[in-house]
Amino acid sequence: MTDPDPVVPSGTAHPQAPAQAPSLAERYGRARPGSRHAAALPGGSGRGDDPWDETDGVRPRPKLSVGARIAVAVALAAGVAIAAWFTIVDTQREPVTFTNVGFSVVSAEQVDVTFDVSMPPGTETVCTVTALSKNFAEVGAVDVEVAADAARTTRHTVTIATTELATTGVVDHCDQG
Repeated sequence: MTDPDPVVPSGTAHPQAPAQAPSLAERYGRARPGSRHAAALPGGSGRGDDPWDETDGVRPRPKLSVGARIAVAVALAAGVAIAAWFTIVDTQREPVTFTNVGFSVVSAEQVDVTFDVSMPPGTETVCTVTALSKNFAEVGAVDVEVAADAARTTRHTVTIATTELATTGVVDHCDQG
């Protein structure tokens, strides 16, 4: 015995059922005259199934002129230039940035904090690193002097002595020195 062909429907269709369900355009009376769905509508022209038939009054959108294309390109270039300028100004305003990498609670009296500092080569800074309790109270702090380096970003690990168990350690701020 062989499996039935999946393309051939099994069983018989109801004699009054339509061969195909109507499209949404047909169902709500929005099919365009001349479209392949319009022939099924009352009063439809039934001109065929050509989806590119332009006799229905719908025209394709006109293309932009060369001048308009140039204006769009100039506007995009100006937008990119302005974004780049704001980025450069922001970097010059705050040249020292930091990223908290992680922490490790060693004991109730000690936590290790690892962080990255990004700044222009040759710049020195002082970063304040704090340890916080579960209530976000400061239970320890230390100032770390970050010396000038040839690399823009450097990684540092510092040990903070705490007055009670710390649940986290973070860089509070860095000031250019």
